[in-house]
Amino acid sequence: MSLYGSSDMYLSFYRLREEPFRLTPDPKFLQLPEPHRDALTRLAHGVIGRKGLMVLSGPIGTGKTTILNGLLTVLARRYPAKQLPTALIVNPRLDRDELLEALLFEFEVACGATSRPSRLAALQGLFFTAFRSGGTCLLIVDEAHLLSADALEEIRLLMNTDSYREKLLQVILCGQPELTRLLSEPSARALRQRIAERAALRALSQAEMRMYICERLRIAGFEQAVPFAQSSFEMIYKYTGGVPRLINSVCDTCLAIGCETKRTEIAEDIVEEAAARHELTASVGRTEDHAGSSPGRGGEPSVVRLFGDPLPTAKATGRGAL
Repeated sequence: MSLYGSSDMYLSFYRLREEPFRLTPDPKFLQLPEPHRDALTRLAHGVIGRKGLMVLSGPIGTGKTTILNGLLTVLARRYPAKQLPTALIVNPRLDRDELLEALLFEFEVACGATSRPSRLAALQGLFFTAFRSGGTCLLIVDEAHLLSADALEEIRLLMNTDSYREKLLQVILCGQPELTRLLSEPSARALRQRIAERAALRALSQAEMRMYICERLRIAGFEQAVPFAQSSFEMIYKYTGGVPRLINSVCDTCLAIGCETKRTEIAEDIVEEAAARHELTASVGRTEDHAGSSPGRGGEPSVVRLFGDPLPTAKATGRGAL
């Protein structure tokens, strides 16, 4: 359902199979401009290489949760479910005992005892079982900037379980930029030293945003000329700053308004009305200091070459570009 009006109406009006700008992190709509491709590749290498601790950070709305869902899709191609037991913690405001309880639940480990030694032994048993089957265990903590110092320490202690050759528990801490500051605290020094991979997301450049919009329309079944005028792309960027979540909200509302007013082209006035509905203010003179994407690590295989079937990459597909 669109935020404004019935999605069924604009789907029919624009001849779309499905909503192209849903706010839910659907891996089918995963777009991989440079920072997102680099993040996904680093995390996949970290898990498959059993490197232990990885950190993914980025401002609100830049696609962190979408990257995590994309990573799980990628890993599912490599590991049978029993070889990659996965725990996803999305509300990390937990004390140490609550964290252990949540991990037992997420990993689907039966443990009748409530003592800490029994719970730890049950979790460690799972880690070794996955290792002996040729797999590994994966813990993903979303909103990790909300973790307490005690919970971080508990995660560090859990990571002490290893085979003397490989880490048995892979951990991805994902959060807003405050996560970097949290890990810089003196109390997190021991955990910080274990970080094997770091990845950071940013807002999209205007060129990346344009490709992002066009590709999502294509995936949703749009086969006509792109409905957004060139000046509309520029205005969307001014209002959203290239933040994917805001781009989705504004574009979804633009299509709803276009349907309401029976206009097939999304002109500037429609973008302005959509931005007003979301209470967004245009940033005058916004710069694109990240437009020339940062280089990846030279010589390292991309996530596309690593896993066979390519996930969509904005740079590689070029579809939808005008």
